[in-house]
Amino acid sequence: MKPVLALVSSAAAAGMLLAGCGSAQTTANTPGNSTNANPAGSIDLSHASGTVVWAAPPITHTGLRKALIDAFEKSHPNIHVELQDQNSDTDTNRASLTTTIGGGSATPDVYLADVIWPAQFANAQLALPLDDKLPKDFWDRFSDGLVEGATYQGHIYAAPFFADTAFLFYRKDLLEKANLPVPTSWEQVEQEAKTLQQKGLVKYGFVWQGASYEGLTCDFTEFLADAGGRVLDDSGKPVLDSDAAKKALSFLRDLVQSGVSPKSEVTFKENDTMDAFNQGDAAFLRNWTYAWNNSQTPGQSKVVGKVGVVALPTFGGSEGYSCVGGWDLMVNPHTKNLAAALAFVDWMTGPDAQSILAKRFGEIPTNKQVAQDPSLAQLSPVFSVIPKVKFVPRPAQTPNYPQVSQAIYTNVNQALTGSVSVDDALKKAQQQVQSAVSGSGL
Repeated sequence: MKPVLALVSSAAAAGMLLAGCGSAQTTANTPGNSTNANPAGSIDLSHASGTVVWAAPPITHTGLRKALIDAFEKSHPNIHVELQDQNSDTDTNRASLTTTIGGGSATPDVYLADVIWPAQFANAQLALPLDDKLPKDFWDRFSDGLVEGATYQGHIYAAPFFADTAFLFYRKDLLEKANLPVPTSWEQVEQEAKTLQQKGLVKYGFVWQGASYEGLTCDFTEFLADAGGRVLDDSGKPVLDSDAAKKALSFLRDLVQSGVSPKSEVTFKENDTMDAFNQGDAAFLRNWTYAWNNSQTPGQSKVVGKVGVVALPTFGGSEGYSCVGGWDLMVNPHTKNLAAALAFVDWMTGPDAQSILAKRFGEIPTNKQVAQDPSLAQLSPVFSVIPKVKFVPRPAQTPNYPQVSQAIYTNVNQALTGSVSVDDALKKAQQQVQSAVSGSGL
């Protein structure tokens, strides 16, 4: 993969003139950039220098931010990074950035953003479109499906930084006892779960996140994609009331009604499913990356050494879709030092920083080259699965995503409880998503 900063000086990778950077047009008003951008849209990074203020919460590991900053400054001795510590609560962090950048502040230059923020921040002119500031092949470095979630109205407003996603965790000891293979389809998960329950080997067959909250939107997004559907089409039009959606929701509802998933599934969030799995009560678990380490913690888990992990399956077999979680890097449209900010974004998504994220701190890299590095498999079984994961973003390509998500999880949950039919739930969800996208509310 060709790096953006391709000319290497004796001190470090310093940069090059970025020409032919996709579209030469900018759709957002970007005050403060007049001294940084030129009419062609290319940015000269060869002499990038000065200070970059990076706003970031503590992320997930003590020392991660410092390790990255130290390595960046070593490779870019003319650029100093000042860390602006943000609140670890995502909503508080978002409110702080909205107030600061919305007020016209030139700092932070770069900020860490939740993967569902790009459309919201772009619509409010709180983020710089990056596709006309970085070359087209810059975006090739990212794993498939990640850039889609950073795109709004045809422009890319964020660079994927590190990911989180879902996997299928399973009790390998129970499968061995029942002489069952690792399932490769959702239909097989359901059937094997029933078999294990009928043999009296486990209480619950399959646990996932079915409560009325954001987690259910993630789960449903995966099953919907597996069925060949989506919530919004490429133009942002709701297409939720579809045969694919009926297939996905009917399958989830049948899991609960058949007893493969417990009746309490409709109240389960991540911690509930994790507890059930760790106590040995569930054969299969859909959960995020952290579930591996959690299940292997002595004193906390009863299934240490008994767990396997694979990519989420799909209907009919093979690997299915996994919802994108994690964080992006976005650039303040008021920045006074765009070249240095872009150099920082480029390095942070390049192989050096991404290797630090993965090998030293156990985070899923967004850089495809690093994610496919075979040596990562030695760190955790999860890393051996990552090259097989197909990422799907939540339907966040609208600034009204919170309302869209609420429409999804509220109505899907009602169908799971049996209070409404699958058809009625999807019709109502479609209407509410339409209202949310148009800005008229639920």
